[in-house]
Amino acid sequence: MKKMILGFAAMLGITLASSFAFAGGDAAAGQGKTAMCAGCHGADGNSMVSNFPKLAGQGEKYLIKQLQDIKSGSRPVAEMTGMLNAFSDQDLADISAFFASKTIQLSGAKEENLDRGEQIFRGGNMATGVPACTGCHSPAGQGNAPAGYPALGGQFAQYTAKQLRAFRTGAHDAKNPAARNNDGDARTMRGVAAQMSDVEIEAVANFIAGLK
Repeated sequence: MKKMILGFAAMLGITLASSFAFAGGDAAAGQGKTAMCAGCHGADGNSMVSNFPKLAGQGEKYLIKQLQDIKSGSRPVAEMTGMLNAFSDQDLADISAFFASKTIQLSGAKEENLDRGEQIFRGGNMATGVPACTGCHSPAGQGNAPAGYPALGGQFAQYTAKQLRAFRTGAHDAKNPAARNNDGDARTMRGVAAQMSDVEIEAVANFIAGLK
């Protein structure tokens, strides 16, 4: 129980210790700045390929942070190397606002291990200190846009699983090229993913893909 309480306290800490300034974007202006995004993420943010995440309906604050982190190199994404260099912070805010204004098309979940995925998403795993995902990402997987917690529901299962494994790698080996470390000083996602097995990661990612 102590681990669970600490986990939720860490989640709340992200809101209080946000490390970037949030300036709202202009969705109409952003539409004209997304031409190079469309090839991988779809014109409306609904990617058709699981290697590239769906951006439609994602929280604007979260998207801005990810774009800023990718541009600065604090979140390495090989496919996007150098692509954002010419964009200002306002450009990134406008792009984020455009994708946030769209509606995600659900990827859908498979029946295999669906119950286990739901159990982890809604109740966590008390034995290993993994908190429920609903605390930050909402019972329907819609996230918490004002707090910068990402929406998860409907995302490709393969992509969600890849990010969880990257956070897990970041928790154990921060200098590994496959690591993801941009979850803030609270290390919330690294702390959660560090305790998850491959089976749990695949199960919860699959369940999330069908949330709406």
